[in-house]
This record gives sequence, C-alpha cells and structure tokens, in this order.
Amino acid sequence: MHTRVLTGITTTGTPHLGNYVGAIRPAIQASRGANVDAFYFMADYHALIKSDDADRVEASRLKITASWLAAGLDPDRVTFYRQSDIPEVPELMWLLTCVTAKGLLNRAHAYKAAVDRNIENQEDADAGVTAGLYMYPVLMAADILAFNANKVPVGRDQIQHIEMARDIAQRFNHTYGREFFVMPEALIEEQVATLPGLDGRKMSKSYDNTIPLFEGGAKGMREAIMKIVTDSRAPGEPKDTEDSALFTIYKAFASPAETGAFAEALHGGLGWGEAKQVLFERIDSEVAPMREKYEALMASPGQMEDILLAGAAKARAIAGPLVETLREAVGLRSARHTLKTPDEPVSAPAVAKAKPPRFASFRDADGSFRFRLFGADGEELLLSVSFADPKAAGALRQTLSTVGGTHAAIESQGDHLALLVDGKVVANGEPYPDEVARAAALLRLRGALDALAAATAEEAAAKAASNATQKA
Repeated sequence: MHTRVLTGITTTGTPHLGNYVGAIRPAIQASRGANVDAFYFMADYHALIKSDDADRVEASRLKITASWLAAGLDPDRVTFYRQSDIPEVPELMWLLTCVTAKGLLNRAHAYKAAVDRNIENQEDADAGVTAGLYMYPVLMAADILAFNANKVPVGRDQIQHIEMARDIAQRFNHTYGREFFVMPEALIEEQVATLPGLDGRKMSKSYDNTIPLFEGGAKGMREAIMKIVTDSRAPGEPKDTEDSALFTIYKAFASPAETGAFAEALHGGLGWGEAKQVLFERIDSEVAPMREKYEALMASPGQMEDILLAGAAKARAIAGPLVETLREAVGLRSARHTLKTPDEPVSAPAVAKAKPPRFASFRDADGSFRFRLFGADGEELLLSVSFADPKAAGALRQTLSTVGGTHAAIESQGDHLALLVDGKVVANGEPYPDEVARAAALLRLRGALDALAAATAEEAAAKAASNATQKA
C-alpha cells in the first residue's frame, strides 16, 4: 500500500545549507521509498502572504526548483509542481472556506501572534493583518486535501495547521454526508538535523547567518564558512567540539569515521583556520556535483518549466476529478443534471461499467471523410485530417485502436496537440489556453488511447475464445 506524502516549499528565498540538511536531503531520500507516493510543490501562493516583492518571488521559484532537481529529486518518480499551476487548489479553498468556522481561524497561532503584537504595541488588534494571513490555514488545507495526502512532514510549529486541515475536512464530510477526504496526519521527523549558522544560532535568513548552498559558487561557500564564529583558542590548543557550530556542521555531512577523525584532530589542537578549510572541502565534495547541475538548470529555465508543467498535469489529473465531485456534492451541477423534487426519495446511483472512448465518423461537405475521438466522458480529444478514401480513414482508426497511449506520437503544436503517424499529422486536438491545460489534455488523450487498446485487446481475446469454443 502506498502512502501519499505531501511537502510544500515556500518560494521567498534562496536555499542555504540549513535548508539542504534539514529539508531537501531527507525529503529526497524519503521520496525513494518503495511505498511512498511523494508530492512536492512550490508554495508560491503562500509566498504572496509573506512577500510583495514580485521579482524576489519569481527568482525564488526558479532557484528552489533548480536546487531540488540538482539535489536529486526525480520528477518521473514524484509529482513536482507549482501551487499556482493547479486552479483546483484555490477553488477547493473556497469550498472549504464556506464550511470553516471563523472561531477556528481565530485560534491560528500566526494570526494570534500578530494580534498579540499589535495589542502589546497599543495598536488596533488587526493592524497590518491581511486576509491572506488569516486564511492561510484554509489554503494549506486545500493543498493537502486536493490530493488526499496521508502524511504531511512538518515542524512542530506547523502541527496546528494539520489539525485544522483535519477539522475542516471532517466538517465538509459531515456537511455533505460522505467521506470525500481522508484525514491527513502530521509527520514529525525528530531526527532531522537543524544546522547552526555562522553565529551559532539556528541557520536562518532572518538572522543573516546562512551559508549558501549554490549561490556564489564554491568561492561564496568558502567565504561564508571562513566567517563561522569560533572561540579564541590558538593553534595547538585543544578545541571543544561540544558547543562548536563548525563541528556540528561538519558532522551533518561526514561519515561517523570522518567525524571521529575530525574531533580527534580538534582535540589535538588543529587550528580553527585549518578546520574551516577541512569543513569547506568536506561539504564541497558533496555539493560540487549538485552545483554543476544547478548552474545548468538555471541556464535553461525552459527545461525546468517543462518539468513543472508535466508535474502540474499529473497533479491536476488527481485534483481535477476530486474537485468535480465536490462541485456536484455542493450543488454546482450542470444544468443537464436531473433534479429530484423535495419529497422524491434519492436512490443510490446504479454502478455502471465505464464507457470506453469512442470514434465518430462523418463526411464533410466536400465529400471527404473524417472522424472524431471522444473520451469516456464525451470530451472531444481528436479530430482527424480529411481523407478522400474512407478505407484510409478506417485504417487509421484501426491503428489508433491498438497503438496505446505510451507509444503514440503526440506533439504540442501551438495551442493544441497533434497526433502523428510516420511523422505526419493525422489528427489534431482542441485548442487550450495554456501549457498546463495542454499537458493535462495530453494525459487524458494518452489515457483514452490506452483504454481503446485495452478494449480492442479484450474484444479480440473474447472473439478468439468464442472461435475456440465453436471449433471444440
């Protein structure tokens, strides 16, 4: 059984060594577990609550994406996307907002802290408090519930947000009489390291005591390491490793054997300047290969864009059907929906076998022959080119019935998708307004072709079995 684990990364800064050791490295290692279905997203809507510097948010999205990919995140293994590429998330947020008690939001730690500061400063309780800050817990709940995540790795200061997401999910389930959402659980990883910064306090941009992960290259990292605060013990004097920020950082990157040897050298009188050089070389041996990948990615933002859009399409393939179900549940239904009178009993819907995708052939006014491919839900996925010979159109239909989505040659051409056979366009999809929508359409088209191939294979097997029975 797979456990769906979801992690958000706020896009307001540039990753440093503390982020790498405390979040990036352990999360990537965890994503490789055989039973983990991992979701990682750029929390760029959340970033807008914390920063109104548009250039900073834009740059941070790129740098954080490149950092995670360079550190080894496999976008084929996980679902890696930007929050802002998933329109289902803000829509779900509104549906959840409508069942969320204001009293619950009043108890949120971040909001209460802001109010307490204002009162202490003898200001209006809500001075400087935006609706974004106040509604932050609902947006976080939507991030989690849109994918029905089982586990959400968080620090202890974020546990309340997971509890609030559970409260909101339970309220929605109760209000609309069905278990739409699973109950997410906070995943507290006690063993995750917290690195000290240059001054010994927790490494944080707030303290301006960070060591850059990639920014500034090897030179920038070395210069920062050389600024680590140490005591005044001279070379030759034994050094204390217990409260040494330098030693703690080294231990986060070294093996037990390396750590033991380094501790012994410090106890033996290794000078702090030499120790800092040893620390730099040990960290750089791990970071240098990643830095090379990072710089290549930053030089090719289009590559990252493709990866994130593909991740958004994977994410929307999950969130989209759920939100559509929720729209039905709350009454935002199509006008074609059959309404019941108030006193008419509501019977359980019959479970029908899913309809396969289908072709519909027709003849154009000029006498040529064409066909459309419709998905199981009736969405038009493809419109073929014109054929003078109906047999040619039929042959193409037969090919599309067996090719399957994995092996089909499909390209994005302008605002639409095109299907190619032997290098030639034989059918086109509907136009879509943006790349995310086209990426999602590509997934639906490949899924429909897979379903067609499966149905064709099943029909062939049934026919063979029938022939065998008749011969017997």
